Amino acid sequence: VQLQASGGGLVQAGGSLRLSCAASGRSFRSYSMGWFRQAPGKEREFVSYIHVSGSTSYADSVKGRFTISRDNAKNTGYLQMNSLKPEDTAVYYCAAQAGIRFQDRSNWGYWGQGTQVTVSS
Repeated sequence: VQLQASGGGLVQAGGSLRLSCAASGRSFRSYSMGWFRQAPGKEREFVSYIHVSGSTSYADSVKGRFTISRDNAKNTGYLQMNSLKPEDTAVYYCAAQAGIRFQDRSNWGYWGQGTQVTVSS
């Protein structure tokens, strides 16, 4: 499967953005999906995960502010980001097909190219 992330941009602290992850292929509905982010000088870190069943998981740093969702009919996943903070600034990557340890980036089979999110203070 090929993934295309979009929706990043520059926003002020407290603002919102919605990231999209468009997937090619007819097997999207059978894949778990997730989002990671990588800030300059830091390792890529887990942000959120959604199972094929719709169950979700979030990093503590975004819990209550970010919401992951998916639309299987559109082969697209989303990350709604509210109450953004400067520390959310990073390149955001979507990924598909995780193993059990979905918080570990090495357990994902497919990656998108990333979209830049910049939050100004």
